[in-house]
Amino acid sequence: MITRITAYQDFDPVALTDPVGPPPLGERGEPATRHPEIPAEIPSTGADEPGIIGKLMIEAAGVSDPGCVRTNNEDYYLVAPSIGLYVVADGMGGAQAGEHASKLAADTVWEMIYQSNGSVDRDLLIQSFEEANRRVMEASLADPAMEGMGTTLVAAAEKDGELLIASVGDSRAYVFEKSSLIPITEDQTWVNEVGRRLGLGEENLKSHPMRHVLTMAIGVSENLRVLTYRVQPAPGAQILICSDGLHGVAQEGDIVHALAAEGTLEEKCKRLIEAARERGGPDNITAVLLKAS
Repeated sequence: MITRITAYQDFDPVALTDPVGPPPLGERGEPATRHPEIPAEIPSTGADEPGIIGKLMIEAAGVSDPGCVRTNNEDYYLVAPSIGLYVVADGMGGAQAGEHASKLAADTVWEMIYQSNGSVDRDLLIQSFEEANRRVMEASLADPAMEGMGTTLVAAAEKDGELLIASVGDSRAYVFEKSSLIPITEDQTWVNEVGRRLGLGEENLKSHPMRHVLTMAIGVSENLRVLTYRVQPAPGAQILICSDGLHGVAQEGDIVHALAAEGTLEEKCKRLIEAARERGGPDNITAVLLKAS
């Protein structure tokens, strides 16, 4: 058995000529420190065992690191096996704003999935992203210190022996099996949605002035495009969810080497973090790793 990936298509992709939403996102803002955990204000189910929903059994771990340049960490992740939910968010906005955006978005998804009592589906996952978008925008408008904040967001939810994955921005999900690293999600970036469609070469795109610009993010515009995928992981397959501080810095070979090595999922996450740090670690680095059995 091999892992099957299905991308849902709800719209005809349109080449974008400008970043979506005011203001253009550009470079990440200064990060803020946070060790991500399930929000204390929301009651936990108290289950510590691997998530078991339908016929899918998932082992999971996550690690986040500020990197080698920034003192704070605007990345945020959740590993909630008791409700079968795994989230990575990469905030932006400067000062404490990016940190607040990533936590608020991830916590909103957690809250809505938790309240569903196991009845999660694709529509609910999309609705949770839309609610996260609304709350981040509302918080941004309510506090001048939070103006312009936003966040990427990737969430994987267990459903009937499969993983439902939703994404906004350029944080990514991959599947690793049989020594191959296969992207699940697509980046919502100027490079991916505009530059490549214009026929610009990869070398030119690496130095293009728009290379860091997102075309979609949580909290930036009321018009939100949530990309969704269905993954049927084969036994032993590993699902990596990460911020661009990992996939945009570490080489693919670094990631493959870390995932192929022996060790626990937490040890593999730490190797991934170290791989990005060894290449300069200019951004916050977050890895959440799942394994199907």
